Amino acid sequence: MAAVVVAGSAWLLAASPYPRPTSGDPAIPTRVPAVFPSSWRFPAGAHATFAQHAIVASNNRLAAEVGAEVMKQGGNAVDAAVATGFALAVTFPEAGNLGGGGYMVIRMADGRTDALDYREVAPLAATRDMYIGADGKVNGESTIGPKASGVPGAVAGMIEAHRKYGVLPISKVLAPAIRLASEGFIVDPTLSASLAAEKYRIGGFAGKALFFPNDAPPAAGSRLVQPQLAVTLKLIADSGSRVFYRGSIADSIAAEMQRSGGLITKEDLARYRPIWRRPIRSVYRGYTLISMPPSSSGGITITEMLNILEAYGPTRPFGSAERIHALASASQRAFIDRNSKLGDPAFVKVPLATLTSKEYARGIAKTISRDHADATTRLASGLREGNETTHYSVVDGSGNAVATTTTLNDLYGSGVFVRGAGFFLNDEMDDFTSRPGIPNMFGLIQGAANAIAPGKRMLSAMSPTIVLDPKGNLLLVTGARGGPRIISATSQIILDVIDHRMSLADAMSAPRIHHQSLPDSIGVERGGVEPSVMARLTQMGHHVYELAGIASAASIMRVKGGYEGVDDPRSHGGAVGF
Repeated sequence: MAAVVVAGSAWLLAASPYPRPTSGDPAIPTRVPAVFPSSWRFPAGAHATFAQHAIVASNNRLAAEVGAEVMKQGGNAVDAAVATGFALAVTFPEAGNLGGGGYMVIRMADGRTDALDYREVAPLAATRDMYIGADGKVNGESTIGPKASGVPGAVAGMIEAHRKYGVLPISKVLAPAIRLASEGFIVDPTLSASLAAEKYRIGGFAGKALFFPNDAPPAAGSRLVQPQLAVTLKLIADSGSRVFYRGSIADSIAAEMQRSGGLITKEDLARYRPIWRRPIRSVYRGYTLISMPPSSSGGITITEMLNILEAYGPTRPFGSAERIHALASASQRAFIDRNSKLGDPAFVKVPLATLTSKEYARGIAKTISRDHADATTRLASGLREGNETTHYSVVDGSGNAVATTTTLNDLYGSGVFVRGAGFFLNDEMDDFTSRPGIPNMFGLIQGAANAIAPGKRMLSAMSPTIVLDPKGNLLLVTGARGGPRIISATSQIILDVIDHRMSLADAMSAPRIHHQSLPDSIGVERGGVEPSVMARLTQMGHHVYELAGIASAASIMRVKGGYEGVDDPRSHGGAVGF
């Protein structure tokens, strides 16, 4: 029997339906051992999960197991991605969801590529200044409570992806998630602690009865059963997304909104549609990136950053002041464009061709000094810690690949729990510009292009990305969770693999930096930068501060004989393959 490797242990499934890789596989570039500061908490040389045929990497191990199980049953990467997504709604309620939304980038083995936007939209009753109080200040209604929720897109998106690319019946794809909800699963310490930390958000709404039955979260080692969610998943398996947007589940959502004073109506739900978009395709030093276009800002911003770095000149040593200065300066300039020019393309004319062009990047690269920082205020005339969202990557035995990022925004979203249906609703309305010049929960200061409007998709930093090597073969599937730091983590994993030739495990473990233009400073992970480098960056005029962590990724890389998968060491998930 073929072994399914789960972070060093193995569990057995039926023999693989996929052929073993042949000796004719393209040559894999040699990896270079990484060197990190002695103070860094993740040592270089860590091992990845290896799989010969197919693999899933996720921030949640149980969900990754579901994806692998579905591929073992003959499903392809899209089937596995959809199965993983629905499983996350059960086992990872802080970010996995039915009441949120996300993005999916697909690259089929025959070369077809696609991008699916199932981002939430503002309800029809939303208004531009709905979060501005009588005193002219932004109130807190965009982050907690019923008015914080956009119309969810997750169910419509996953069902649509399956309709177009899946090969198994949807009932078979959803069966593992239904089983986990109806029979329950063992709560691990991470979930128990996560619920305890968010009691203030959950406790004021209907989810309290399930997650705090005795005024305390389920203890690690106990079994969590979610019967209402199981019924919801069965309805979706039987009737598809229609039951969620026009049937009994829509009735439950609308009733919850009416009871609590929210804005989402049955008309909002009936009008919702996911959108297939053309992926952004760019080239960095001969490698091709396939990434998400707006309403996500991830693909444009990463493309602009990497184009600027390519134009800036040869790569400097990893961890050096010169390399960090170049990274931070490119990120600063790309985020200025991101925050001022991007929004839902149905409402805003996005200068996509300009922002992703090599010529535009060359002009920007010339503005970067070699030895001193530039103030954002000159260039453009309290960052909050957070790891909201979740990402997973999938590759099947035929070489089809999927990168998916999905979110409720804050952990457990708005806290509002749909009675009778068993899931949380998002608080994605905070990703709009509540008021130009005022930061959102992630410290992002955005412009009018991302202002609230009925039916509009809010701008996102989610960055699911697939990378091809110079011969056009699949190399990397990646993405992350963590607000705007998603862009930093995803881009730096790609750079560590391409520029610094790191193994996937080292690229995932490597210290990261973050610059989002405002606040005008470089965030570095604690212990990840040598003191002498910190001093040099300060001397160059950078304000540098330390963060506990910068995002959390889940990635897969093609290697000799198969694939390696890694969940971020900053997280608690896993990679599962066979």
